[in-house]
Amino acid sequence: LAKEVFGETLNESRDPDRPPERYTARYYLKFNFLEQAFDRLSEAGFRMAACSSTGTCAFAPEQGGPADDKIWTSYTEYVFCRD
Repeated sequence: LAKEVFGETLNESRDPDRPPERYTARYYLKFNFLEQAFDRLSEAGFRMAACSSTGTCAFAPEQGGPADDKIWTSYTEYVFCRD
C-alpha cells in the first residue's frame, strides 16, 4: 500500500549495498517536507484519523556547560485511514 501511495518517493532501505535477497522493514520517504507526504495520502483517499505528540525535557549532565542546559526531544505520530 505504501508503494501504491508514494511510488518512487519511497525507499525500502537506507543501505544501498543491501543484497536483493536480504529483507528490510525500514522505509523512508525522499520528501523534504512532511506536508508533501500528507498531500500524497490525501490524493490517494486517506484522511487523518488521529494525531499524538509528546515533548519531554531532561537536564543534560555537566560536561563543560552549565547544569541548566536542557535536552528537548519530541515524537509525533499521525494515523491515516482510507474508507
